[in-house]
Amino acid sequence: MKQQQLEFFRDLIIQKRETLLNEIEHLKNNGLNSSVKDISGEHSAYSYHMADQGTDTMDREQQYMFASREGNYLYHLERALERIEKGEYGICVRCNNEINPERLEAVPHARLCIQCKSKEEKLNQ
Repeated sequence: MKQQQLEFFRDLIIQKRETLLNEIEHLKNNGLNSSVKDISGEHSAYSYHMADQGTDTMDREQQYMFASREGNYLYHLERALERIEKGEYGICVRCNNEINPERLEAVPHARLCIQCKSKEEKLNQ
């Protein structure tokens, strides 16, 4: 892959990483580090109504799920930046063929070419 393309993908990944870090910070500031008492705004640690308590719990679980998913995505973006530094970016880890730049633009952390990814998905079904 040409240096100009690598620069483009490095910038793209860094931009996605920064956006993701901002989203994670937003999640962290809006509930992940808060207790049930903080979220409800009450002096008691309990909601007044069971339905409110269920909603609070569901919202909190959803925030944890989003944070976990975003953390996983961040991990893959970081590994892509490492592959750029090592000169391994854009090469399929399975077949060693070049990954189509259009695929990398859509999924900048891709480790597999589209053919190998399709095979992997068929095996996992």
